Amino acid sequence: MNPRRLAALAALCGTVVLAGWVAAGLLDFGSPRIENTGASIEASRATSATAGAGPIGAPQAAMGEDGVSVTDVAIVGAALSVPRPIPRPDTPPVEVVSANTPDPVQGYTKEAVSSAETPDECLVAETCIDRYLWSVYQRAPKVDTIKVPKQIKVTVKKKGKTRTVIKTIIKLVDEDFTWKDPKAAEKAGMSLMDYVIGGMDRSFKLKLYHALRALDDAGLSPGVTSGFRDNYRQSLASGNRAATDSSYHGGSRRGGYGHGLAADLVSVKGETRAQRWSSSENLWKWIDAHGKEFGIGRPYLDKDPPHVGPIDGKEYADKRGRANAKLAELETKRRHGSAVSDDHSRAKRGRTASSKARSI
Repeated sequence: MNPRRLAALAALCGTVVLAGWVAAGLLDFGSPRIENTGASIEASRATSATAGAGPIGAPQAAMGEDGVSVTDVAIVGAALSVPRPIPRPDTPPVEVVSANTPDPVQGYTKEAVSSAETPDECLVAETCIDRYLWSVYQRAPKVDTIKVPKQIKVTVKKKGKTRTVIKTIIKLVDEDFTWKDPKAAEKAGMSLMDYVIGGMDRSFKLKLYHALRALDDAGLSPGVTSGFRDNYRQSLASGNRAATDSSYHGGSRRGGYGHGLAADLVSVKGETRAQRWSSSENLWKWIDAHGKEFGIGRPYLDKDPPHVGPIDGKEYADKRGRANAKLAELETKRRHGSAVSDDHSRAKRGRTASSKARSI
């Protein structure tokens, strides 16, 4: 190869190298990324593969007019025609989870928390209390066992003579009084909930609410069979009841609507009347043992077992206070009797000792 040909080939190769550097610099300017470096390496490999590629058994290259072979020119052209590396897209190829994408686990957790909210959550506490008391009222069947007096003719024999007399007996009868509260509410022009629950004293409702919650937690399944009663509703009551205007459930003598200070509580636990009665007895015993912690009690005990009122009210003080006073009086008499008996015993022992001394 003559010097002129070598010089031309060297100049041409320098141009190719310079063009490659310029292209690489433009592609990678300001973005020194690993992905582009790899693309440059791949491009270089492609260039080398293209430059070295050629059909097997190809004829010898012809010489040009300037002494440069046509094969050399083809190599340079192939190098220049190699496509530039594809620039890296703005979006990275690796999928990245956006911070705003909802996590399915977190979403499930939120739903679970939402479904576990207590049903009585609301903005107004009094509304919550009324709703809960209403739900406890609704769960209780309005059926009661009442004592009905009945007169019968009985034949008796006295002093050898037979005669017929009229005798009064007490018969236990199941009574369904579901219709009574709705009829009284209709007469008063109120909804049943506003009548039965709204007519009770606010402070008493709060005490009753906490006590019923505790009974529910204890598994005693409380139910309210009767809340507020006005004079008309009291006139529909049967069995052991106060005068029409004197009921602490809300009679006019006791303040009327909004001042009801009594409720009747039973247990709804059990499939039969006998089972519910047994559960109710357990509920009443629980009230006797723990009711004072919540400010409620049973004024009449077993004379009217479901009846509950505030322990700081007049009804409880009159009934239970009188009973406690009577018990205290009996205890005082018992102790006084014991003391008197001891005094008599000591005096008798003293007289016996004196007589023995005189006889000696």
